[in-house]
Amino acid sequence: MSTSVLDMSVSLDGYVADSDDFLGGEDGERLHKWSEADKDSGRLYEVAAGFRDEWTAAGAVLAGRRTAELMDHWGGDHGGLPIFVPSHRPPGPAARWGYPLVTYVLDGIESAMAQAKAAAGGKDVQVRGAYTAQRALEAGVLDEVQIHQIPVLLGRGRRLFDVLTKEIELEIVRVIDTPEATHIRYRVRR
Repeated sequence: MSTSVLDMSVSLDGYVADSDDFLGGEDGERLHKWSEADKDSGRLYEVAAGFRDEWTAAGAVLAGRRTAELMDHWGGDHGGLPIFVPSHRPPGPAARWGYPLVTYVLDGIESAMAQAKAAAGGKDVQVRGAYTAQRALEAGVLDEVQIHQIPVLLGRGRRLFDVLTKEIELEIVRVIDTPEATHIRYRVRR
């Protein structure tokens, strides 16, 4: 059975992007630097490579519309994976005609997740986008949350869990600590 996993890098103060949608720092990529460790980094490289293996082993992606459009739908696929975008309105021209692996789902987050899990064929569904993650949590269709907590305070921008309508209990499944990030995986309690 497929597991839906939100996988996001986040600053210590809860931001996933700055006000201009960059990922922090002077080069706009501070929140993802940890994943670029090279082979000379030893354990850091092994940890980053393990997460890259998890991401490429997924079977589908569920991405919020804002995230999908900011990323130009990852060029039509996310590393060869189908992309499902819950939305209240039809896709723009690029997604409609140029990206056959991108599916806009207009009948709710539950339907979008069900379609993504069916397409994943028993593999994980990677969830992208803060707003979509919040709606998936509220709807009870997000199974796990994996946070890469970066030791930086951005002080402003877009928060990962800005507005939730109810309290959601999580259970820690795994913690990996490195100098570049603390990686925490949670299971959503039902």
